[in-house]
Amino acid sequence: MTINEKQDEIIENFDLFDDQLDKTQYIIDLGKKLSPMPEALKNDDNRIMGCQSKVWVDAELKADKLYFFGDSEPTAQISKGLVGLLIRVLSGEKPEDIAHADLYFIPQVGMGNLITSLRAGGLASMIERMKAFGRAYTEKTV
Repeated sequence: MTINEKQDEIIENFDLFDDQLDKTQYIIDLGKKLSPMPEALKNDDNRIMGCQSKVWVDAELKADKLYFFGDSEPTAQISKGLVGLLIRVLSGEKPEDIAHADLYFIPQVGMGNLITSLRAGGLASMIERMKAFGRAYTEKTV
């Protein structure tokens, strides 16, 4: 499934919910489905600066695809869900596709109405970090 196909699927999933509370719960549920991130990867190098809570993202290149790991502190369920949402869209894709991805699903699902401005800043930092991994691994494989 391509990045755009994954985004379209997420948009369809969000369309199933009538209110913001259900959409927020969906985001939290995505975070609960994340594979555990090894404790050793929860360090300052992998921490997303700009988030109001502690959030970590790391990546690993396998063959020609980039796979992400992410987590947040236990009390930051929405932040963890946002990481889970981004991992769902970007993980398992080619680095160059990640680096140049247009994440159009974010405004289309009404994310601005679901999260605070502080979380929106953190989300932007998460996206930038994941795209930076894409750029870095593209340069290594070229």
